[in-house]
Amino acid sequence: MADVEDGEEAGAPHSHPGSAGSKAGGPDKMFSLKKWNAVAMWSWDVECDTCAICRVQVMVVWGECNHSFHNCCMSLWVKQNNRCPLCQQDWVVQRIGK
Repeated sequence: MADVEDGEEAGAPHSHPGSAGSKAGGPDKMFSLKKWNAVAMWSWDVECDTCAICRVQVMVVWGECNHSFHNCCMSLWVKQNNRCPLCQQDWVVQRIGK
C-alpha cells in the first residue's frame, strides 16, 4: 500500500533515525496521514480549434447540471433525448463557450 514504506509493518509507530524516541520505544511522530486525495486540473491541448468531423469551430456547451459537451455532439443528442447523457437531468443550457 502507498502509505506503508518498505521494511515497515502496517500499524507500527514511525520513528526518525537518530531521534530520542526511536530507541526508547516512545512514538515521536507529529502526525499520521489517514487519507490523501489527489486533485488534477486539465485542459484541451489542441492546435486546431475546429472539429475534425463537422469542420465547425469547437464550442463547448455547459448544462445547468455543470456537465459539459461538444456543442455539435450535444445538439444531435438533444434531438432524440432532452436529458444530460451523464446524470439524466432535463437538459437546460447554462452557457456556451470555447
